Amino acid sequence: MPVPQLRIQTLNGQPLRPDGRFVLYWMTACRRVEWNFSLQRAVELAIELQRPLVALESLRVGCPWASDRLHRFVLQGMDDNRQRLSGSAVRYYCYVEPEARHGSGLLEALAKQAAVVVTDDYPCFFIPEMLKAVAPRLNARLEAVDSNGLLPMRAASQVFSTAYAFRRFLQKTLPEHLEEFPEPDPLKGVTLPQVEIDSEILHRWPEATDELLTATAEQLATLPIDHSVGPGLAEGGTSAAEAALRSFLTSKLSRYPDERNQPEADVSSGLSPWLHFGQISTHQIFVELTRQEDWHPGKLSESTKGSKAGWWGMSEAAEAFLDELITWRELGFNMCWQSSDYDHYESLPEWAQTTLAEHEADVRQYVYSRDEFEQAATHDELWNAAQSQLLTEGRMHNYLRMLWGKKILEWSATPRDALDTMIDLNNKYAIDGRDPNSYSGIFWVLGRYDRAWGPERPIFGKIRYMSSENTARKVRVRDYIERYRPGR
Repeated sequence: MPVPQLRIQTLNGQPLRPDGRFVLYWMTACRRVEWNFSLQRAVELAIELQRPLVALESLRVGCPWASDRLHRFVLQGMDDNRQRLSGSAVRYYCYVEPEARHGSGLLEALAKQAAVVVTDDYPCFFIPEMLKAVAPRLNARLEAVDSNGLLPMRAASQVFSTAYAFRRFLQKTLPEHLEEFPEPDPLKGVTLPQVEIDSEILHRWPEATDELLTATAEQLATLPIDHSVGPGLAEGGTSAAEAALRSFLTSKLSRYPDERNQPEADVSSGLSPWLHFGQISTHQIFVELTRQEDWHPGKLSESTKGSKAGWWGMSEAAEAFLDELITWRELGFNMCWQSSDYDHYESLPEWAQTTLAEHEADVRQYVYSRDEFEQAATHDELWNAAQSQLLTEGRMHNYLRMLWGKKILEWSATPRDALDTMIDLNNKYAIDGRDPNSYSGIFWVLGRYDRAWGPERPIFGKIRYMSSENTARKVRVRDYIERYRPGR
């Protein structure tokens, strides 16, 4: 089955050039070889035109929050992709900027020789603006392909204000897209002409060395990035993502409904870092889950009332996981592709902005600076432990992320200061930051996707309230606090 047209956007007015030397796939957000509509589209065009296929995967050093943590994760993924594409029909070109703006002009140089350029359609961080800027500069057609989730982003023409409303829409709309999955291996059985990249291009923009892709501390030290943010807990690359998926399905999924909110149990999938960098696909995760569940689309419920449980016709554990993977994750994509202000305070619901404004002048018992938040130097042991986990591992337990944000709101001089702090700390330290899903979580703290709550409280107003004391009564945190105590 060809890539659905709903997932393909043409970003400039350039025609297809059948006499081009090759088809170029510019890998930016879907940094994987399998289950990738973007690569599949590039393969389709290469076969149609009988041209070689070049896959360019690059990494900038000048983007915001570039650090050892994020670069290591991406470099490990590049090494994985290089190995998987070795001996394939694709000429893989892996480029890492040695200094800011060194990569300027590389895409244009390759596009001059290309029949068409295919890239990833991703609605967040710097990628939309980058595509908007580069599209008119290319003299080859630029197509952006959506390989983000089970539902094509453009299947929804409105922004949904709650997960419930979006879930109802999914239950009505998603079944028709469950037959439109990407090929597990779009290169299987494919034979294409081979091509060499011009020596002038390779001389000006050398390919990344095997040594650099090891992403050791010594190699990372050669790059002008933030070396104060060291490696996180997770290893990058599709192989690591698939190992994490297997571990979750075999040893954690059955415990997911009862223990997912328990920080000390740690039974969440942990897949968000690989999902963020596109090193694993939602489609692959879904297929592996349905095989384990012995599921087929005929088990879907006819009810489309937006219920969190029962619609899929799977186990309680599987349905709880899918609500996070599909409903909540793709709700963030729904917001980001339609609202360019998704990361601005003004994108909050009007009721949330009103109630926060009414309580902005309320006296705060504690007010911490950005640096005090960053260093986990508050009076609250549980909050400090959560921030310490973020600092050291590049992740935070999902339930404690909510508390983390609520306390930043309570202990900041203004709600706008709180938002700036959450965005900066999350994007700097979380491997899965800078993502539609992480922006959903941050803005949920301030009322997005939520409703007004009572009783009205100081500082929070009608925003949902959380406290460390209540959290400690609901979930086990004693060992968690001890494990992640700052300076331990």
